[in-house]
Amino acid sequence: MLNMTYEYKLEPTSSQSQTFDHWLEVCRKVWNYALRERKDWYNSRSCGINACSLKSEYIIPADSPRPNFAVQCKSLTTARQSNSELKTVHSQVLQQVLKQLEKAFTSMWESGFGFPRFKKKGRMRSFLFPTPNKTVVIGNRINLPSIGLVKFRDSRPIPDGFVVKQIRIVKRASGYFAMLALALDVSIPTTMPHGYALGIDLGLEKFLATSDNELVARPKFFVDAQRKLKSLQKVVSRKRIGSKNWQKAQKKVARYHQHISDSRKDFHFKTAHHLCNQAGMIFAEDLNVKAMAKGMLCKHTLDGGFGQFLSILEYVCFKKDVFFLKVDKNGTSQTCPQCQTHTGKKPLSLRIHQCPECGYEADRDVAAAQVVVQRGLAAVGHTVKMLSEGKATRLPVMKESPSL
Repeated sequence: MLNMTYEYKLEPTSSQSQTFDHWLEVCRKVWNYALRERKDWYNSRSCGINACSLKSEYIIPADSPRPNFAVQCKSLTTARQSNSELKTVHSQVLQQVLKQLEKAFTSMWESGFGFPRFKKKGRMRSFLFPTPNKTVVIGNRINLPSIGLVKFRDSRPIPDGFVVKQIRIVKRASGYFAMLALALDVSIPTTMPHGYALGIDLGLEKFLATSDNELVARPKFFVDAQRKLKSLQKVVSRKRIGSKNWQKAQKKVARYHQHISDSRKDFHFKTAHHLCNQAGMIFAEDLNVKAMAKGMLCKHTLDGGFGQFLSILEYVCFKKDVFFLKVDKNGTSQTCPQCQTHTGKKPLSLRIHQCPECGYEADRDVAAAQVVVQRGLAAVGHTVKMLSEGKATRLPVMKESPSL
């Protein structure tokens, strides 16, 4: 089964925008009510009968079932019969809110995520149609259950044979978007190692260095935008909270944040395509991005978006039939790619790799990328030599990357 998601910008009418906003607000209330119900049940059983709090205690009957997805769905069905506000929203959309809450608790128990939080007004950003209508796209309009036809920008056609399984409506600073989850019942063979091998090393000095001695500069999307963001946020601070002018100023800040995010994502896609156009195999370090984001240079690490780039690179490799593999990251900058000697730790200020054994000299990040490609080739059963003609027995000279 092949699954992928297409994103389209919606152009709803004013009444349809009001309907979207109303649905999001009802979904937020359902989320908060269900979360409050779960927290009360857990708090009523958080201490023994001989250790109750002297101040207050939650008292819920002992035979009350634990509020899970099935129990709360039954309660939602009963509540819809008496609550007119709940009737205005598609029943499956509200059920998906409860399912999302159940998934949040499962992630907390099994994956170490934090406790789910209540959502204040405006924080619910999306809702999901799990079973869309049979005919989803009619011309340049999307047929949404209980809402009808909504105009959208048909930026690219849906491929033949794909079926729309789900539709998620997402609210962003620039408007509403529709995420169409497409599926095709085919078996896609796994990409096998082939062609020229390329290793990459991600960093803050240079965004990316390849084993071919190509260096890609790191655009500082957020850092360069801080001055304008500070100016926009000053305007917000001078407005009365909740007023119309305050909302307009807040929207300008949100639009600029989205501009920064879109610019970063565009750079990641262009860089990924640039790499895939020159290799049949790409190897990268298996980075612990979550730990990197907690270091002293966390702002610059998050500005680089290494986790997003690796996900995009893996997707582009799949699309272009390029083999992609992550290798062990430990010791890549402490190993000589020429003689495999462990050179020890280097301070971050030292940007040149100089091997004391064989005398090999190269850029520090390029040497690490060459170690990465050697580990990748060893992992797939190839020799540690490069597979391209003319590059099998020598390491090329360092050069600057052309602008992407």
